[in-house]
Amino acid sequence: MSATVFQPCFDACWNETESVMGKRALQIITALLALVPILTGVITMLGVHDPLYASAGVPALPVLDSNLRFFGGVWFGLGIAMLWLVPRIESQTVLYRVIWGAIFLGGIGRLLSMPLIGSPPLPFIGFTALELIGAPLFVYWQDRVATAAAK
Repeated sequence: MSATVFQPCFDACWNETESVMGKRALQIITALLALVPILTGVITMLGVHDPLYASAGVPALPVLDSNLRFFGGVWFGLGIAMLWLVPRIESQTVLYRVIWGAIFLGGIGRLLSMPLIGSPPLPFIGFTALELIGAPLFVYWQDRVATAAAK
């Protein structure tokens, strides 16, 4: 989805109230969102003993446990990278796009799972929306901040 689809909304917010769509707001929201993969990444590194999977009765298969722990570590690292770029958010365009691109691709994976396996619990449907809709919005917002900083 092209970022230009969102331009009218962003232009209205940007022109009327610079602080709503400015650098500081993007930094705060990015820092808060970075806490999600940091915290859930640590929890996911518990593998099949992660409370989410344990409560669902996920079997303790070695390959599943290993993959969960691996992806938990990757998710944790993604959160650390996101937190690292916050102070320089206007100049870290490539890293910002790579992070949100990875999140977007994760959302595609969740979306594919829904018709193939079934719908997850409601919060995960919300995560999917953030990953698929939010990712392009955040990339566009950061582009606006970077462009303004370059002037």
